[in-house]
Amino acid sequence: MIGFLGEYEATVDVKGRFLLPAGIKKQLPEDSQTEFVINRGFEKCLTLYPIKSWEPIINGISKLNDFDPKVREFRRYFFNGATTLELDSAGRLLLPPNLKEHAGLEKDIVVVGAIKKIEIWDKTKYKQFFESISPEQFSALAKEVIPVSLDL
Repeated sequence: MIGFLGEYEATVDVKGRFLLPAGIKKQLPEDSQTEFVINRGFEKCLTLYPIKSWEPIINGISKLNDFDPKVREFRRYFFNGATTLELDSAGRLLLPPNLKEHAGLEKDIVVVGAIKKIEIWDKTKYKQFFESISPEQFSALAKEVIPVSLDL
């Protein structure tokens, strides 16, 4: 797998479920096609990790120094709301109400491949996010975060 790619529109039903898009399902590792961890994203979105992508995160964070107050604070924020999920027989995921509320997910959502994870956005907020940056700002951001040694 090269990583999750693509944007897919979906709809949250009245029970808080959405159908995982076929385009995302095709990109799932074969040994973790039904188990996930969902969590708050850094922005007002949700982050969905296939269990195989979540395990290295847990392993890495568990090695951080628990005597450091910043580590404890980070862990609390990062794991706040993290929940395991499984696809139901119809290929749907049930969004936990607290996470659904955090991301402002009502009905129309966008499911976005983000390399090792999948982001779930309210459709309107997702559109606003990309309308808020100009091509010049994006270019400046790329220059700031991409090391010169990375040959793109």
